[in-house]
Amino acid sequence: MSKGPISQFIEKHYLHFNSASLVDAAKAYEQQLANGAKMMVSMAGAMSTAEIGKIFAEIIRQDKVQIISCTGANLEEDIMNLVAHSHYERVPHYRDLTPEDEWALLERGLNRVTDTCIPEHEAFRRLQKHIYKIWKDADDKGERYFPHEFMYKMLLSGVLEEYYEIDLKDSWMYAAAEKNLPIIVPGWEDSTMGNIFASYVIKGDLKASTMKSGIEYMVYLSDWYPKNSSNGVGFFQIGGGIAGDFPICVVPMLYQDMEIHDIPFWSYFCQISDSTTSYGSYSGAVPNEKITWGKLDIKTPKFIIESDATIVAPLIFAYLLDL
Repeated sequence: MSKGPISQFIEKHYLHFNSASLVDAAKAYEQQLANGAKMMVSMAGAMSTAEIGKIFAEIIRQDKVQIISCTGANLEEDIMNLVAHSHYERVPHYRDLTPEDEWALLERGLNRVTDTCIPEHEAFRRLQKHIYKIWKDADDKGERYFPHEFMYKMLLSGVLEEYYEIDLKDSWMYAAAEKNLPIIVPGWEDSTMGNIFASYVIKGDLKASTMKSGIEYMVYLSDWYPKNSSNGVGFFQIGGGIAGDFPICVVPMLYQDMEIHDIPFWSYFCQISDSTTSYGSYSGAVPNEKITWGKLDIKTPKFIIESDATIVAPLIFAYLLDL
């Protein structure tokens, strides 16, 4: 398929520095898929609240990603946007807010993420009512699931349909649920739903063991990776933090700790980040540092794009979709 106008614009004008890295990374990602490799996309930050689902959902539908790693926030905030979009408020002058302005937002039940406020009642509590029933049903039956599996159950059950406020095709979580796409959610406890689940455990309503743990996510990934790496598995990292740090370690874990010495390295690596390399920052480290940790090979195609992920990721995804 020939490239569309967005891709053509990128190829014509993105010729140097970070823009050239964007093009190189997009072409290498495309080549990985052409070679039969699988691709992991990891998402940190607030990409779901930035409405990455508008394009990432199509990446999922077109099989240009085979496994996702994301924070608990990204897992839930895509669904929150699905059911409460009209109640969100944008604050373009967020840099000028005083502490008193911030307090006024809190009193209105608006939790700010940079320039966007998530409405507590319509988003958090709307999900809480329905996800609790699914958690409780599993708890009563002695069943255990991963955080993303509970979310899939809620989405596919149809209980949220009455609340939909955006086009369903713009929800990346719904697209993933339809495909039952594997998702790794390290540190899920550090999320609103994680806090809510903990509150039910403290009150004695639910057992902590009903929710599968981060260790079990690594065990799952350690089984998935060898089964899917015959032609390579690439790693496309949006932002830093645990969403990227956790899953990339499956390779050295299998090699060093499980002593499986024929395990292949990640076959591609790209990170979009504005973090700087200072004082031991891993998020800002150049990809070559990962060679020393047994994650990447000398010949692994490596890219780092130092820019805003909300600008870069949609452009790379557009290129992959021939837009």
